[in-house]
Amino acid sequence: MAEALRVGIAGLGTVGGGTLRLLRENADLLEARTGRRVAVTAVSARDPGKRRDLALEALRWHADPRGLAEDPEVDLVCELVGGSEGVALELTRAALRRGRPVVTANKAMLAHHGAELAALAEESGAVLAFEAAVAGGIPIVQALREGLAANRIGRVVGILNGTCIYILTQMRETGRDFAAVLVEAQELGYAEADPSFDVDGIDAAHKLALLASLAFGGRPRFDAVHVEGIRHVSAEDIAFAGALGYRIKLLGVARTTAQGLEQRVHPCMVPADAPIAQVEGVFNGVVVEGDRVGQVMFEGRGAGAGPTASAVVSDIVDIARGLRLPAFGVPARRLADHPIAPMAAHEGCYYIRLPVLDRPGVMADVSAILRDHEVSIESLLQRGRNPGQAVPIVLTTHDTTEAAMRGALDRIASLPSVTEPPRMIRIERP
Repeated sequence: MAEALRVGIAGLGTVGGGTLRLLRENADLLEARTGRRVAVTAVSARDPGKRRDLALEALRWHADPRGLAEDPEVDLVCELVGGSEGVALELTRAALRRGRPVVTANKAMLAHHGAELAALAEESGAVLAFEAAVAGGIPIVQALREGLAANRIGRVVGILNGTCIYILTQMRETGRDFAAVLVEAQELGYAEADPSFDVDGIDAAHKLALLASLAFGGRPRFDAVHVEGIRHVSAEDIAFAGALGYRIKLLGVARTTAQGLEQRVHPCMVPADAPIAQVEGVFNGVVVEGDRVGQVMFEGRGAGAGPTASAVVSDIVDIARGLRLPAFGVPARRLADHPIAPMAAHEGCYYIRLPVLDRPGVMADVSAILRDHEVSIESLLQRGRNPGQAVPIVLTTHDTTEAAMRGALDRIASLPSVTEPPRMIRIERP
């Protein structure tokens, strides 16, 4: 039997602790599947005195995580500290330079430094693996890099953040608005005390940058992703979406266009009968379109100790078996710098909600502006009358450009009869 693979874990939080437990509890299974013993020999965490439900006495303890890169009894480093810079990045660089494989769940670090780290790994003959960085327990990284490698990918669409999908699900099911559901999510532990990283779309954008790199063979570029969050989505919008046959989801979308690679994270209305519309609660879902396989969908738990540790250990298993693949599916030197498709050039359909004074001629004014910007109305919805008072008018459009839609809405907002800025949500049909 081959020599044991000795693992050092940096970070003993939810994911790190879950990984240590999984490696211990399924040790026999992993040995049978890899042909060698996989054993944790060293760990590092911020607070050595913290009470943990983990037996750590027999392990080497490093006060500084960077010590794992130098430890002679560590063959593989698990970076589970997090953060795009600082000790996580320094540890990863140090381990890769020494030729030691690194398994990480750190999507922020990879979204900002992925190309550099992939090149370091290839120069030293190490492996950089990150299945746990995207969509928790869903094996989407392996699917794009290996299972779908024969396909030219046209589009990737994903629900990639559990906090947002939980909030939007609760808003739809209870009719409450964003602020009230956010407080509940924080009380239940589904949202952080400072939820901005999740609800403003940053977390999903980090993940989308990695999926786009895997799907289209380019450098991960967080700065190329158009990002919007869900704070502006109202219970009224969700109710109107339902009446129109849609559900609202925070989606990450990457696709090739004539202008370049389009990468965007924002709330979308999706048809209620689409498979991705059924992804609810704390689940994630990813739809991939390939030129040979067609459309495939992956769904599963997007966070938590068990699902994320499963993804971490799947990478450890591959390394224990001797599998060596480029981190992003192609050699680092061949990662392309795709032209960035400007958001103004985005083409699609739109949902618009207009709070207007209920008086004659309002729709004629709105229709004239839309006509001037070559925006065609697909459907129109108005509930009730309230002469002289504000009422909502909801419409959806046929395909148009973002620039045309924005231009039209700027003019509509200036109409005396419009009482609040119009609300716009893009329509996506996965």
